[in-house]
Amino acid sequence: MGQMIEFKRPDGSACGGYFAGAGKGRPGVVVIQEWWGLNDQICGIADRFARAGYNALAPDLFQGRVTQDPDEANHMMNGLDFPGATHQDIRGAVDHLRGIDGGGKVAAMGFCMGGALVIAAAVHVPNLAAGACFYGIPPKEFADPAEIRIPFQAHFASRDDWCTPAAVDTLEAAMRAAGNAPELYRYVADHAFCNERRGEVYDAACASQAWERMLAFLAKHLD
Repeated sequence: MGQMIEFKRPDGSACGGYFAGAGKGRPGVVVIQEWWGLNDQICGIADRFARAGYNALAPDLFQGRVTQDPDEANHMMNGLDFPGATHQDIRGAVDHLRGIDGGGKVAAMGFCMGGALVIAAAVHVPNLAAGACFYGIPPKEFADPAEIRIPFQAHFASRDDWCTPAAVDTLEAAMRAAGNAPELYRYVADHAFCNERRGEVYDAACASQAWERMLAFLAKHLD
C-alpha cells in the first residue's frame, strides 16, 4: 500500500522511511519501529493507519538494517544515536507530515524502543500534537516524562520484565505530580503483546483493545 520515500531532517540531510498515505488534508502519525528495524510488520502498521484515515510515516532509524536475531537487535538499538533519532529523524518525519498539502495535526506512536522514543519525542519535538506509547520508557536523564505537555496515552504489560510494573508506576506518578493526566492502560500480557509476528507473546484480544483505544485517542486529539 505504501512506499519508501526520503524526507528532510532539520539539519538538511535526508532520512528514509516508509510512507502510507490517506490523502491531502488528513492528520498524520509517525510510526516508530521496534529494535528489529523497519521491517514488514512496522510497515504494516503504517498501512493500517492509512486505512484508518491517517497519513503515516515510519522513519528508518537503522538505515536499512533489519534483523530477527535478538542479540543483533540489541546491538543495533544500543548503537542508535537516540538524541539524533529524536531531534532529527522523528522531528523531520513530523515536519514532513505537517508539510503535506493541507496536512493536519501529527502524533507519534511506537512499540518497545519506539515507545521509549515516543516519550522522548513528546518531551523534545515541537509541533507534535499527541503521543501513544506501547511498552517503552527512555532513560529519565534523556527524556523525563514529567516534562510531557501534550496529550499522552500509554499501553503496558503486567508481565513485562523491561518496562516493569514498578517502572510504569514511577512514570505515571511523575506525570501526575507534574500536572499531566496520562491515559494509561495495563494489560495482563507479555512485552510486545501487539506484535502479531511474535506468536510466543502476541495477545490478539489485548492488541485489539489497545488499537481501538489508540484510535479513539487519536480521533479526539488529531481530527
